[in-house]
Amino acid sequence: MSNNKIAFITGASSGIGEATAIKLAKEGYDLILNARRGDLLEKLKSELEASCSIKILLSIFDVRNREDVAKDISSFPDNWKNIDVLVNNAGLASGLASFEEGNLDDWDAMVDTNIKGLLYISRNVIPLMIANKKGQIINIGSIAAKETYANGNVYCATKFAVDALNKSMRIDLLKHDIKVTGIHPGAVETEFSIVRFKGDVERAKKVYEGFENLVAADIAEAIWFAVSRPHHVNINELTIMPMAQAQAGVIQKKS
Repeated sequence: MSNNKIAFITGASSGIGEATAIKLAKEGYDLILNARRGDLLEKLKSELEASCSIKILLSIFDVRNREDVAKDISSFPDNWKNIDVLVNNAGLASGLASFEEGNLDDWDAMVDTNIKGLLYISRNVIPLMIANKKGQIINIGSIAAKETYANGNVYCATKFAVDALNKSMRIDLLKHDIKVTGIHPGAVETEFSIVRFKGDVERAKKVYEGFENLVAADIAEAIWFAVSRPHHVNINELTIMPMAQAQAGVIQKKS
């Protein structure tokens, strides 16, 4: 095992998680990469190990499964339990409907992934950080953690919960010398809208037409900024928007 620091990233198979893996690999971090899509993780692992002097451990499970989360993390080799940074990135939006027409399966998927998944991962990793007497947790929220928008109801509620958990972790883990940071992106073009619209690529593309949106690498850079601060500096939270977006539902689009 190298002397590199270790970062554990959930939802690392695409989007912000993948971009964060690439950024931290370039900065010399060994990586624990989690997602459900093992084939994509294997590809990313091969590419990063070939281009960077790092090691990668794959952790393939669904963060919604409490038993799998606990079993997998407890089975990490001892030299991989010295986790310096946890990036709670796994999350999704499912559906976009007025509250009274909401799909209960969509609601369950968002609550189970965005809230419970973050809780399960954090509850299993934090004791390792406490034992190591160090650590930093990056919780990926959303502009939807700060303001609601039409038909965003339950997704916004889950991200409001992430915001509250981020603030609570900051208080509770202060005595353990563990940093906690919330990153709240606005419109970032990833698979987010494709997932929300159940694979409707054309509808997803329309979300980002007419303005220059954020890309995953923009958020990865912000994560690195928070991670790379001196020990005495904690970035409590960052809200990051494309220039064209003023609020969740207010985007200046060119015709």
